[in-house]
Amino acid sequence: MLESIPFVLILGTVLGFLSGIGVGGGSLLMLWLTAVVNMPPETARSVNLLFFLPSALIACFFRWKQGVLDLKTILPAVISGCLAAALFSWVGTLFETSVLKKLFGGLLILTGLREVFYKEKGAS
Repeated sequence: MLESIPFVLILGTVLGFLSGIGVGGGSLLMLWLTAVVNMPPETARSVNLLFFLPSALIACFFRWKQGVLDLKTILPAVISGCLAAALFSWVGTLFETSVLKKLFGGLLILTGLREVFYKEKGAS
């Protein structure tokens, strides 16, 4: 049932919706693929990237049409992000999966703590 075409289409639609509004459908997809489907993390990362790229391009297109994105401002971030992704994808191949899992878990914990304790400047 969890791998049936109708279920996967519904799941992909929900995750695409979440990605489109910026909630992080890719992170949820990683959790689904590794925890529920028992997919190896390396394969799940590849699937996540293939899922994310079209979702991100479509979301960016609509944000640009709304006038929210200034391409001159974000282009340096896009280029440096792509270069960093390529570099650290290669660096990731030098580590064992267990180390990468621990590093990613630590990043999630730090991100969660920041979200819990973050205060806007000037807020009391």
